[in-house]
Amino acid sequence: MNLRVTRVSTDRPAWRRSRRARARLSSAARLSGLTRRPPVQLVAVLAVGVGLVAACGGSGGGTTATPAASAGAASALLGPVARATGTPVKIGIITEGKSAISDMSAQDTVADATAKWLNEHRSGIAGHPIELVKCDALGDPGKAADCGNRLVEANVAAVVFGETAVMAAAWKPLHDAHLPVMLYATSDAGPLLDKDSTFVLSDPTAGTIGMPISVAKSLGLKKLTAIVIDVPSAVGLETTVAPAQAKAAGLDFNLVRIPPGTADMTPQLQPVVAGDPGLVFVLGNDSFCISAFNGLRAAGFTGHITSIAQCVTDATRKAVPGSLLNGMQISASSPIGLDNPSTRLYKAVVTTYSKGVDTSQQGGMSMFSALAGFQTAVARLTGDITPTSVLSAIRSMPSTELPGAGGLTFECDGKASTLASSVCTRGSLVATLDAKGQPRSYQVVGASAG
Repeated sequence: MNLRVTRVSTDRPAWRRSRRARARLSSAARLSGLTRRPPVQLVAVLAVGVGLVAACGGSGGGTTATPAASAGAASALLGPVARATGTPVKIGIITEGKSAISDMSAQDTVADATAKWLNEHRSGIAGHPIELVKCDALGDPGKAADCGNRLVEANVAAVVFGETAVMAAAWKPLHDAHLPVMLYATSDAGPLLDKDSTFVLSDPTAGTIGMPISVAKSLGLKKLTAIVIDVPSAVGLETTVAPAQAKAAGLDFNLVRIPPGTADMTPQLQPVVAGDPGLVFVLGNDSFCISAFNGLRAAGFTGHITSIAQCVTDATRKAVPGSLLNGMQISASSPIGLDNPSTRLYKAVVTTYSKGVDTSQQGGMSMFSALAGFQTAVARLTGDITPTSVLSAIRSMPSTELPGAGGLTFECDGKASTLASSVCTRGSLVATLDAKGQPRSYQVVGASAG
């Protein structure tokens, strides 16, 4: 299947790793705002806007699995055979891997399966087979920095990231080497603000600002009320960006900040409900959202509620009546949980070229979208494959559907977001829940890039 996989080791002498890690971490800290602060719009809530806005499902998600495709159906989904030949092109992959506190090893497996599919059915990259060079960060900034350095030393043409909590440390040496980097999502200011060589496939504000505004407009409402957990990582954009964007959309905006750990929000929400809140958007973790949902119900609210996927877990489904969850709309980054073209293709790829991948989990699908999206972005590349030619191909790509993203499109010309120049996608998915708190449909909201 013309797939070569190289795994680089980060087991360097401790003294050398420590010195290099300190240097990389210092650079990463400067980019995250200690000496070079990003625009105020990007401070604080990006961790919520990206990290919390996942697809319905994940840990404790309880989604309905996409039905397994027959061998014949899977073959049709994979497309006609178009094998890559010639000299392999090295593409770096950095993921969290399996550490003592998390297990994201499925992303490595999905990357292998995706590369095999691309080599066999999508002609690899410009007709050349993809050779993956993989490195796991393991949640360790030092190892992450070494991953970046090792991929530079391996002369990869580009790097695609899966999920890792220490992305900035791995990204810095790649950025310094002017290597193209494609990320599915990030909350780090350095990659988000990079105009030179970084491309982000998720809109960091779509789920927490764009989605509720779009839903309110579609319902003909004139007011948007955001009930937000009162921590810096959540209220940042809700205080700096959301009011102006709501006003531009013709909506009055009301921000209600409630401290974490508030078990009964009824006293705070009674005056909100009495004042006709319009569309209500709830932002926080599941325990906060449970209290908010039940507080709204106790206060007599019967209007429309929107939220984020992290709010709706098995705990939420047990604690909140189905009558309130039924019809609720929540932001999502991929259409996991329903049978649709994106989930059918993803399942066909991983079941054909790998074993043991839980296709109901978001992590695997985001890795699929990132690597397949990278290959899609360079589809028009011809001639020698170098970091420079890859960058040129990505910047000049036309607006194209992002694989595995449920209909979202992407275009990496730097115009998709006014807040972050590296973002390639505008808009997000919205899942509408049924009475069991499960997604019954998905739709694209917000204008996609292009």
